[in-house]
Amino acid sequence: MTDDADIAPGRVYLVGSGPGDPDLMTVKARRLLEEADVVLHDKLPGPDIIEMVPEERREDVGKRARGERTSQQYTNERMEELAYEGKTVARLKGGDPFVFGRGGEEMVYLAKHGVPFEVVPGVTSAIAGPGVAGIPVTHRDHASSVSFVTGHEDPTKPESAVDWEALAATGGTIVVLMGVGKLPDYTAELRSAGMDPETPVALVERGTWPDQRVATGTLDTIVDARDEAGIEPPAVTVIGDVARERQRVLTFLGNDYGSENGEDEQ
Repeated sequence: MTDDADIAPGRVYLVGSGPGDPDLMTVKARRLLEEADVVLHDKLPGPDIIEMVPEERREDVGKRARGERTSQQYTNERMEELAYEGKTVARLKGGDPFVFGRGGEEMVYLAKHGVPFEVVPGVTSAIAGPGVAGIPVTHRDHASSVSFVTGHEDPTKPESAVDWEALAATGGTIVVLMGVGKLPDYTAELRSAGMDPETPVALVERGTWPDQRVATGTLDTIVDARDEAGIEPPAVTVIGDVARERQRVLTFLGNDYGSENGEDEQ
């Protein structure tokens, strides 16, 4: 950070960009992308949103070539450095900053280092992705509760913090973010915990993006459906009877999001 005490620190905004469609950004998020001196982003906001920011004002702090990625420590220090240069910084995140977006960690770091910050919530893909695909995460007939789970836990943890047995017993909807790769593992865990193998499951890839795709199946068949459709991250997994609602409304579901490639009739 700078040693010039005459420069007042700037402000960092932890901004949720929403699920990917620029029209679903909040008014404040859009304004901050126009006003910020620097926008620190990864790939999750999606190209349509990232390209709203002139190249000279944005920095990619996400994955890079050959599988390399920017460390969280670097991102934290870069926010601090820019703020102490007096700059307004938008730390742009996909969805909502506090839903598996490490916004909580960044907030604590900024507070610890005396950097003024503000949280700008965004529409989380955990709700928006299923919603635009015709899947309500709660429904009076099917689910009065919903559990949000990460499929990509900290690899340094000695064991998973997710109690799949407890989730199987809740009777509500389970929404898994960042869980495409681990799909065989947690569907097997849920079956072993006693969840009905015929429980409907849907995968929504790139929800609200122009290339959105959906694959459906059951707890028993969804891995094959994923492989057949070639579903890739980022995608949201919806497990529960609410996933069946999609088939009831599909003919009347009007939006401009992607195609139905890989659709698997239940």
